[in-house]
Amino acid sequence: MDLTFTQQVQQFAANHPIMIAAWVGLFVAVVVMFYKGATSKFKVIDNNEAVRLINKEEGVVVDLRSDDEFRAGHIIDSHHLLPSQIKSNNTQPIDKFKDRPVILVDLNGLTAGSNANLLVKAGFSKVFVLKDGISAWRTGNLPLVKKHK
Repeated sequence: MDLTFTQQVQQFAANHPIMIAAWVGLFVAVVVMFYKGATSKFKVIDNNEAVRLINKEEGVVVDLRSDDEFRAGHIIDSHHLLPSQIKSNNTQPIDKFKDRPVILVDLNGLTAGSNANLLVKAGFSKVFVLKDGISAWRTGNLPLVKKHK
């Protein structure tokens, strides 16, 4: 019995519904991820781009981690701001940097995106998120200071 390609696909789908559902779900997730990335008002950057922004464009680092995490080691000259301050629109400590590149740093790059969106809404024009956060900075053996500013 010779089945056409279409019949083979239909038979495969009927015999493997969970696998088909997983592939469809994965495809939708990838499409959503690309769409969010393309329409995002902030950009995710790596260590090299962060260093370039800091050194060449007077980029400002804003560390979003807890007080203890910040004191344990942060990027030189970074400003400490808690996510709760951004959510309550208390960005006064960094408002003077609205027209400069602002690089948000969290622990692992997972939570800074929502705060980046809030800063864009608050009028910050150049907002970036450090990919993989301070963890990537440490992995790259880049300098940290351990005293509180």
